[in-house]
Amino acid sequence: MSHAMTAAASFLPGAQRSLQEDALQYLTFSLGDEVFAIDIRSVREIIQHGSMTVVPLMPEFVRGIINLRGAVVPVIDLQSRFGRPKAEFGKKTCVIIFDVGPEGDKVELGLLVDAVSEVIDIAPSAIEPPPPFGTTIQREFIRGLGKVGSEFIVILEPERALNIDDMVALTEQNLTA
Repeated sequence: MSHAMTAAASFLPGAQRSLQEDALQYLTFSLGDEVFAIDIRSVREIIQHGSMTVVPLMPEFVRGIINLRGAVVPVIDLQSRFGRPKAEFGKKTCVIIFDVGPEGDKVELGLLVDAVSEVIDIAPSAIEPPPPFGTTIQREFIRGLGKVGSEFIVILEPERALNIDDMVALTEQNLTA
């Protein structure tokens, strides 16, 4: 690095970091005994689970809708979306409100999880591609495995795991079945 770049980096907040590899932040949460993560940039807020309005003929993984400051937000049971039994409500059960979909066409969804843990930093170099086998969820739902200390955390790919078009297709299948 040149002397001029070093001098500039020392005066600009965050400039030194941008010259190195920037870690991304992920919100970690649990489903049963497993820990997952989602990119914090798509998360809007975390709320306690409350009453939901059940909508008839929805796929089993759509637990219902909630009224969030006047907006209708579907709540997705991530356990059920992964093909597991429906999530049980506990003291720490909460709903992660996040945006999914292409830029300019984002949709707000709620993600029902057992508990939210913390926000962690994971450098891109510490993320391994999804394994070809041996995962408990569909491979295309996984962005990668983030190495944190001696453990791996499954980083979800919400654009695939919670793809609106796929979920609409499943809803339409339920209507015709």
